[in-house]
Amino acid sequence: MPITRVYNGRMASADDLVIVATFQSRPEAELARGALEAAGIAATIHSDDAGGMRPAMAFSNGARVIVRSDDAKAARQILHITAKPA
Repeated sequence: MPITRVYNGRMASADDLVIVATFQSRPEAELARGALEAAGIAATIHSDDAGGMRPAMAFSNGARVIVRSDDAKAARQILHITAKPA
């Protein structure tokens, strides 16, 4: 399935999309996507896990967080913020 279809028409073409992070599991990627969307950056996840039926399949390729190329720099900055100790 083309990634642009996942975006429901918010993207002009697949050429506008950039992978900004890869995680070992879909739940980790979902957290990253939530952080990006909270910051106003539209994001999607591409993960080959047979539509969620076989989550172990994602371990071979990981779950990739994808954004528009215009948002890539800001997205990487958001995802690479480290937690401050309490």
